[in-house]
Amino acid sequence: MKIFLLSAAACALTIGTSIAQADAPSTSPAKPTYGSYGFDTQGMDPSVKPGDDFYLHANGGWAKATPIPPDKSNYGAFNVLDDLSRERTRGILEAARADHSSKIGLAYASYLDAATVEQKGMAPIQPWIAKVKGINDKADYAQVAAQAARTGISGPFVFYVGQDDKDPESYILNMRQGGLGLPDRDFYLQPDEKMAAIRAAYVAHLEQMLTLAGEIDGKARAAALMAFETELAKVHWTQVDSRDADKTYNKMTLTDLQKAAPGFDFAAYFAAIRLQPAALLVAQPSAVTGEAALIAKTPLGVLKDALLLRGLHAYATYLPDRIADADFAFYGTVLSGTPQREQRWKRAVGFVKDAMGDDVGQAYVARYFPPETKAAMDELVKNVIAAMGRRIDGLAWMSDPAKARAHKKLAAFTPKIGYPSKWRDYAGLTVRADDVYGNAQRANAHDFDYQMGKLGKPIYRWEWQMTPMEINAYADFGMVEIVFPAAILQPPFFDPHADPAVNYGGIGAVIGHELSHHFDDQGAKYDETGKLNQWWSDADVAAFKGLTDRLVKQYDAYEPLPGAHVKGDFTLGENIGDLAGVAVALDAYHASLGGKPAPVIDGTTGDQRFFLGWAQVWRRNYREPNLRQRLVTDPHSPAQYRADIVRNFDKWYTAFRPQAGEKMVLSPRDRVKIW
Repeated sequence: MKIFLLSAAACALTIGTSIAQADAPSTSPAKPTYGSYGFDTQGMDPSVKPGDDFYLHANGGWAKATPIPPDKSNYGAFNVLDDLSRERTRGILEAARADHSSKIGLAYASYLDAATVEQKGMAPIQPWIAKVKGINDKADYAQVAAQAARTGISGPFVFYVGQDDKDPESYILNMRQGGLGLPDRDFYLQPDEKMAAIRAAYVAHLEQMLTLAGEIDGKARAAALMAFETELAKVHWTQVDSRDADKTYNKMTLTDLQKAAPGFDFAAYFAAIRLQPAALLVAQPSAVTGEAALIAKTPLGVLKDALLLRGLHAYATYLPDRIADADFAFYGTVLSGTPQREQRWKRAVGFVKDAMGDDVGQAYVARYFPPETKAAMDELVKNVIAAMGRRIDGLAWMSDPAKARAHKKLAAFTPKIGYPSKWRDYAGLTVRADDVYGNAQRANAHDFDYQMGKLGKPIYRWEWQMTPMEINAYADFGMVEIVFPAAILQPPFFDPHADPAVNYGGIGAVIGHELSHHFDDQGAKYDETGKLNQWWSDADVAAFKGLTDRLVKQYDAYEPLPGAHVKGDFTLGENIGDLAGVAVALDAYHASLGGKPAPVIDGTTGDQRFFLGWAQVWRRNYREPNLRQRLVTDPHSPAQYRADIVRNFDKWYTAFRPQAGEKMVLSPRDRVKIW
C-alpha cells in the first residue's frame, strides 16, 4: 500500500545547496529566501492570537493578500513550487523541441500544435466511438471495457499491478470498484443542496458531451446513465472502509471471482487484454459483486454510453477546444471552482511529464538537483529516523516486544531522495509531432503493458511512483520506504540559509510525517519486511486505538464550511502523520543543538521558529467547491487544521503562552500524544 501526500514535512540541516539556488550565480548572498531567518514574517497576522488561531497568526496576512490564480482551484506553498518546477521543465522541453530525435520534444510539440488538433477535429476519437457502437452484447461489452483500460479510459472496474500485501516479494493483479463519473459515492447519495446542484450539473454535462459527439437523444441518455451510476454508488464501499488494509485484502482466483460476481464475464474481460491471472486481490468484493449484478440487468445502450463518455473525458484535452472546454467546465469549474483552463504550455508540460516522466526527470535532476542537496537530505533522514527510535523507546503505551519489532522496522527503511537509481526505458513508445491524440493513446498503452509486464517478475525495488519534478512525498508500506522527489527540497520546506529551527519545522516534519506513516493506523499493520502481518499484541492495538480515537474526535469537530466537517476517521492516517512528524522533528531539532540553548532571532525563540516553520508550509487558500470536494475525497485534512496540530504539543504552549479560554487551547489531559 502506498500513501501519497499532497502535503509535506521533513527535517533539515544547514548544510547543502537547495534546488532554488541551482539557478543562482555563486556570488548570491547567503541569506534565506523568506525573511531574515527563513520565515515570512510579513505574511503573519499579529492581530490574531496564537491561541485563538495559530494558522492565521502565522499566515493570515498572506491569506488576505494572496488571490488564487484563475487557473487554480487552490493556492499555497505547494503551488508556488509546482509553478517553478513547470517553468523549469518547460525550459527543458523547449530545448528538446529543436532535437527532432527527442521523444519528449516531439510529444511537447504535438500538444502545443493547437492548429492541427482543431483541424483534425473529432477524427482521432472516431475509432473509439465506432468500437463502442459496435458492441452487440454483454460479452462484447466486457472485452471493450478491458481494452478501454489499456488506453487510459475508465470502465466498470479499476485494476492495476502491485505488491501482494501478504507476499511482498511478489506482484499481483489488484481490482477495485469503479464506474463512477463523479469523484465518490457521496456525490450521488448525499441529500444536501450542494450535492444536488452538482448532480444536476453533471447530467447536463453528460447531455452536452453526447451532443458534441454528434449523438441524439442526449437528455434521455444522460438521465439513464445517471440512474445507473447512482445504483453503482449504492454498492460502492465508503472511503473509510476502502482504506482499511485488512478489509481490502481479499485474494481470489479468477474462478472464485466469476462465482462471486456471475453477472459479468471476467474471463472474457481479462482475455481481451491477454491476461490470465492465477490470483488477484479484490479490494471491495461486495462492490464488485454488486456492480456485476447491475451490469447484467442494465440495458446495453447505457453501458455503451458510459464507455463513450469516459473516452471523451479521458481524451478531452487532446481534442478540439469545444470538447476540452466543455469537459473543463464541469470537472474544473463545477467540481473545483476553477474559472479557466491552464495555458496550453502548462498542459503540455503536464502531458509529457505523465507520458515520459523518467526521461524528463533525468534532464531535470541533471540541471536542478546538485549532489550537495541529496547528501544533506540523506543526513536529515538519518537524524529523523534516530529521533523516531528515541521516541519509540519512550512510549508508555507500547509493549517491549512491539518496541523491539518497531526498531527492526526502522532499521529496514529505504529512504529515497531526489530521483530513482534507475530510469524507465521508453524505447518501444512511438511519438509523432503531429499526433497528440495518438501520442497519448500510445503512451497509455505503453504504460499499461509495462505495468502488467511486472506479473511474475521480481519486485522493481528501484522504481518510483512520482517523478523528480513532483512537489510531494510518499510512504510505501510494502517496500518499507519513504520517498522525497527533488522538487520539494526547496524553500519553504528546505532552505540551506534558513535557521535550522525553520528547516526542522518544514522539511524535518515532512520526513517525520512520511516515516510515521509506517506506524499509523494502517502502516502499523505491515511488518519490517513489508508484509501485512499484525506484529503488535492485541493490547498494543487496543492502547493505540484508544489514542487515535481521541484524534478522530478532535478532527471531527472541525467545520471548515457551514455544515461540512472534517471526517476524523477518514483523515486519521494523515493526522497521525502530522502529529508524529512534528513530534519527531522537534526532538531532532533539540538534539541538533548539542545541549546548547537555541539563539533568539528577531525576538523569536528556537521553538517559536520551529512551529512557525511548520505553519508556513501549510499556507493555502481554497475555492469553496474544491474544499467541499476535498472533504469527501481527500484523506488529508484542510491545511489550516494541519498547521493547528500544534495545539497538542506542550512545547507549543511554552513557546507561545496561549491563555485559557482561547479557542485552540487544550488542557494537558486533552492533548493527544501518540508517538
